[in-house]
Order: sequence, then C-alpha cells, then structure tokens
Amino acid sequence: MPVQKFAPMSKKFPTFDCDAHVTEPPWLWERAKDWLTRDELEALKSTIWFDKESDQLIINGKAGAGIGSVQRLHGMPGAVNVGSVAGPGLRHDIQRALNVRNLKPETALTAEQADYIDHKGSYEPKPRLKDMDVQGIDQVMIVPSDIDTYPWLQNAVGAKAMCKAYNEWAYEYCQENPERLYFAAMLPMQDPKFAEQEVYRVAAKGCRVGLVRPIDAMGNYPIQPKYDRVWEAMQDTGMVYGMHPFPAFGSLKPPGYTEQHSGAELIGLAAFSSGLPHNFLVNVQDFQAEASLWVAMVLMTGFFERYTKLRAAVFEASSTWLSFVLDECDKHYRLYRNERQLPPLKRLPRETFLEHCVTGFEGDEAPPSRLPEFYENILAWSSDVYHHDGDDAWRAIETMRKCELPEKYQAQFLGANARKLYKIDAPKKFISDRVTEIERPDWWPTAEEVKESLKPEAAVLPHHANFSFGVGSGGR
Repeated sequence: MPVQKFAPMSKKFPTFDCDAHVTEPPWLWERAKDWLTRDELEALKSTIWFDKESDQLIINGKAGAGIGSVQRLHGMPGAVNVGSVAGPGLRHDIQRALNVRNLKPETALTAEQADYIDHKGSYEPKPRLKDMDVQGIDQVMIVPSDIDTYPWLQNAVGAKAMCKAYNEWAYEYCQENPERLYFAAMLPMQDPKFAEQEVYRVAAKGCRVGLVRPIDAMGNYPIQPKYDRVWEAMQDTGMVYGMHPFPAFGSLKPPGYTEQHSGAELIGLAAFSSGLPHNFLVNVQDFQAEASLWVAMVLMTGFFERYTKLRAAVFEASSTWLSFVLDECDKHYRLYRNERQLPPLKRLPRETFLEHCVTGFEGDEAPPSRLPEFYENILAWSSDVYHHDGDDAWRAIETMRKCELPEKYQAQFLGANARKLYKIDAPKKFISDRVTEIERPDWWPTAEEVKESLKPEAAVLPHHANFSFGVGSGGR
C-alpha cells in the first residue's frame, strides 16, 4: 500500500480548535422525539424534517433547498462531499486531484472510494477523536454545517424545536470525551423569548457558545433591540456570542422578502450573473462581508457598552481585514462623533473590540503572525475541519514558524486565547508529536497525478457544468 508521509513536527502546548464542523446526520431528526414535546415534534416535522424515502430534508415545505438537503453519508460515487472531506492528510492538492478524476466517468470515484474520503468524524465522535490525534487538535468547538438554512425557518416553534434537537444531539456527541469535545449551540432567533430560553437551557448543560448568523433574515438582524433579552441571558450565563457568517443563497426566502439580501448574497448574485460556474472565488468576500458589517455595527452603535459583560467570537471570516476595519471605525468616530444621533461612545471602537471580542483565523493565514502585538489576545485558530478548506494544527504551526513567530504567541493563538474566552481548562494530556505516515489504498493519487491536476487546464471542460452547493464534484 502507498504511504503518505509528513515531515516530523512537535509542539509543547495544547491546541484548541475554536471552529470546526459537524454534518447534521439523518438520525438527528429520528432521535428528535427523545428530546422534544409532542407539540415541538409536530412543529419540527412541518418546518424541517429528514424524509427517508426521498433521502433529503424538507424545509418550509420545500425539498432540495439548503445545503443539507441531500444528507448522503458514506459519500456518493463520482462526487466529493465537501462537508466531510478534509480529514487527516486530505490536503487541498489531494482534493483537487480527486475532483479532477470526477470530471470523467471513466476515472470518477467509486462508491468504496467515496466512502473512504467521507470522514465519519463529521457525524460520529469516536472517529473524530482519532482524527484529532493525527491532526494535532487537542480540543475542539463543533459547529453545525447547514447555517444558511436555519435563519429562514418560518415557524418559530419549529425553529425552537430544531435548535433543541440539534443541541441535544451535539451535547450527546461531545459526551464521548467532554474534556476534548465542546459544542456551540444553535439559537432560534425567530423568537427572542425562545432564544433566551435556549440560552439558559444549554448553559445548564455546560455549553459555552450561542451561534447567531449575522444576516437580516425575515427582517431579523440580530442586534435589533428586541433581542436584548438574549444578550442579557448570555451575560447572565457567561455564554459567548458566536457570530458565524456563511455564503448566502436565498433559496429559502419566503414571499415578501425576495428583495432582501445579505452582503454575502449580493456578492454571490454578482458572481453568478457574471457566469462563474462555481462560487470558490467569492467565498472569501462572502464571509468577510457579513463579518465586517457586524463588527462595524456592534462597535459603532455602542452594543458592548450596553452589554458590558458580553464576550463575542467572530468565526470563519479570517482576520487580516480586521485591523483595517477597526482603524476605519476609529477614524470615522473621531470625525463624526459630534454628528451622531446615538449616545457618545465611552471608548474608541478598537479598544472595545480588544476587550470584548476574539477573531478566528485559519492555518494558512500568515499576516496575523507578522502582527503579534495587535493580535496577541484576540486571535484564535480554527481548522474548519471537515469542510473542504479545513486543515490541521500542524499546517498552522508550519505557517507560524515560517513567519518566525515566537512560541509564546503560537501557544496563545492556537489554544490559550480560545480557552480563556470559553473558560475551559487545558487538557491534562496533549498531542506533542506529529504522525508522520498514513497508509493509503492503492488508488490514492500519486505525486505525479497531483502535479498534473494542479494545472489550470486540468479542470477546464468544453461547457460549464451546472453547479450545486454541498455534495458534488464542484466543491463548496
């Protein structure tokens, strides 16, 4: 069997992955009856439900909407599941080679091969813990994958039931090893009272993070005054406000909201109307558009001066843009503070962010390592595993060492800052040495195949293929 080899590496500190993903499995819905009241279960079934016969989610009465609409575990022949592919050693160049294979029927992945690269840790905890040992990940905060769907659930009771069902499944997942596995809770922002209740409910289970998508779904931008009770509950429980952006497709918008767009959706519309066959080229702008708008909104409105004990995490939006946005907020506040129709800020926006917020970054993002004094206490690493652009802790360490970042900062960025934010103790034991060899099946891409697949012309087809998000050969 071929062997995939990696350079030896070691670390002297435990890592914390502040934002990695799970794939919501079909049995989440099957088990919902164990966690919900009869009324909640009925509302869930009419709002979002996995239909066994068609093997897809039915959302607001629609089939085939949302990225989780086709929940095919164990992979699909001729496809790469972009939500579960980035396990140990599944680097981006290997994924590229597999996607190029899928362009031709004669070389496309078989069912067995698709199953091999579908990492079961995406929905089962024991395989995840084994993967984490190889990836150098000592502790992790898991986040759901279908984040574009949940804000558009129209039935508030159904949304409440969905969040409760997901959170119970995620809690159970983490009980496999509570010292290493932690979950971020979904909150039903369709109704502030329901969201408040869920904050208190999951906090009693030890949950550290409440997730909120920063979009104006059905007129509900999350920092509106009606959500005061949610932030007060987070302050009361010590739960962190987890701000997680995502590409927006708008396929679940109800009538009356078709002209309403998030920043991410406008970027996607511009890309698609320009004829791009996939959305790789807009992913960065999607995430950063939602995140940077939220950062400016909360800082310039005095949000954290009203909720002085609240802490927040900016997930999956990289972090290099942050210093620019904070500089602009400071500059504009100085210039226009006398014209504000809001109470004066007690401190500059930058100072507020540094006190209340942490920002995520991924392992191939080098600029933060060159500005350690700015990012010292606000940077927290995220793997984004198992999504296609995920990577392991060793890649992050490699990037930092190339930038000659002192180990003190490496330890903070890769674990200590996240644990401080979440109030989580360091593990009693941690991974110190990298696994340097992984045995692979005979069909594994060779170095020559990978090299050829990286050429631009390797993925060019005579005609643009139709692109669909989620599971498929196109990618995310």
